[in-house]
Amino acid sequence: MDGFLVEFIYSSLGEKMTSKREREAGDRVEDEGLDNESKRQRLDEDSSPSPPPVSVANPLSGLANNYADIDEEEDDVRRERGSVNERSNDGSHHNGHNKYGEADDSDEEDDDSHEQFTGRNRQVEVRKDCPYLDTVNRQVLDFDFEKFCSVSLSNLNVYACLVCGKYYQGRGKKSHAYTHSLEAGHHVYINLRTEKVYCLPDGYEINDPSLDDIRHVLNPRFTAKEVEQLDKNKQWSRALDGSSYLPGMVGLNNIKETDFVNVTIQSLMRVTPLRNFFLIPENYQHCKSPLVHRFGELTRKIWHARNFKGQVSPHEFLQAVMKASKKRFRIGAQSDPVEFMSWLLNTLHADLKTSKKNTSIIYECFQGELEVVKEIPNKVISDKKENSENQNNAEKLSDGVNERYAFVKETSKMPFLMLGLDLPPPPLFKDVMEKNIIPQVVRPHIARMQYRVTRLPKYMILHMRRFTKNNFFVEKNPTLVNFPVKNLELKDYIPLPTPKENEKLRTKYDLIANVVHDGKPGEGFYRVFVQRKSEELWYEMQDLHVSETLPHLVALSETYMQIYEQQQ
Repeated sequence: MDGFLVEFIYSSLGEKMTSKREREAGDRVEDEGLDNESKRQRLDEDSSPSPPPVSVANPLSGLANNYADIDEEEDDVRRERGSVNERSNDGSHHNGHNKYGEADDSDEEDDDSHEQFTGRNRQVEVRKDCPYLDTVNRQVLDFDFEKFCSVSLSNLNVYACLVCGKYYQGRGKKSHAYTHSLEAGHHVYINLRTEKVYCLPDGYEINDPSLDDIRHVLNPRFTAKEVEQLDKNKQWSRALDGSSYLPGMVGLNNIKETDFVNVTIQSLMRVTPLRNFFLIPENYQHCKSPLVHRFGELTRKIWHARNFKGQVSPHEFLQAVMKASKKRFRIGAQSDPVEFMSWLLNTLHADLKTSKKNTSIIYECFQGELEVVKEIPNKVISDKKENSENQNNAEKLSDGVNERYAFVKETSKMPFLMLGLDLPPPPLFKDVMEKNIIPQVVRPHIARMQYRVTRLPKYMILHMRRFTKNNFFVEKNPTLVNFPVKNLELKDYIPLPTPKENEKLRTKYDLIANVVHDGKPGEGFYRVFVQRKSEELWYEMQDLHVSETLPHLVALSETYMQIYEQQQ
């Protein structure tokens, strides 16, 4: 009996335990069914045409991931480099891949255009119409300054608000551009690198031809045919404020004591081969120098006929100059345009030259060759004492020994990009009426240097040595220089090489730019006279000021640097 009771109790407990396990299993099945149903419901809700959800950021990825709403082009680069993030084990999403590298369908969304979104690697909806295009304000757009976010100061993935003109980073839900669109109600943004326009916070791309003028101002472009016609164009352009300007004759903003840069840039813009080279970015796409690309951008903006305003700010170019020169030339510190011209040409050449050939567009335009003959004095001692009255200036009488100097000549050749000219020294004294000048006495130099040009450049840069430094201050020579504006015949002034057989030596030059210094040394300012070839008119340019002038007024100034063009 006892054994029967024990067996009965064990069987009853077993049935209860079995039924309990079955009920628990059934509950789990119901819960899983509910979970699956809720998951499907959430997936259906996410599949609506609303903006795509933002994937959970990796806590180790830093602040950059909060703002980096990467475009399709950047995704391609990322995929090429193989930098595909994996999904973490806690279910956080990274680029739409799970921990096994398989595509995750949980982030895929079908919108009205049947476009799929897979994490960050997604295609953005493109619309041809946008209700916010009438809020675009072209008056406030200025693309001359550095492309940095106004909040994070980052230059990665920067967008410009086309309503207020400010720069913001990214366009994801955690980005500054997205936040600005919600706070300020500004909805139209352009990517400063890809030139694509988006509507935020909706997130779709706007494809409207009315925005092409903004793209042209952001990144001016020229065809080869347009470049050929630049010097023949006589048509004026009109800015948004109604003012007229000539392409290539626009003023440059003086940020702070940067007039020495402005006159140099305006002068180089008259050198046709150099200008044409930098108007086509494909000519220097192999170059990695920021200075080269910033100079090219500045050249295209100066000669662009569809600018929103009649002046250009060289801010980005100046930033590249400060970095490349290690702050030798910087904003807020006046410098010498001759020194800046020399540094700029040599730096551009070093950045543009290829490893095979030591040549560039700089050398093709400005390089010439000099033959230098140096006469070195050599003492010749004679025991015979002669009357000192019969000695010439090269003899020296000392201790009864007659010393004569015989000059030994050394000849060498050297290339040049610029030639310096000495000015006659200014007078030391004047009479009471300041008319009759008493000339100063100059001691003769024993050593002599003779120069002869053996190869003439296509464009000759001359500078007058007006400034001399001593231990206390800088002096300026105010002597005026007479020079012809057209038909400068070099053979009348300097010895030239003998032309080869069946070769014509081109020795005539025309002035195309004349840099002038006004005022005292260290306190004055620079301006430049430049020629417009299409009409052969002369313009005076001082920073933002541009005005037409007469050719004979060009020579009535204290010229400091000139560029002459060889007649072909």
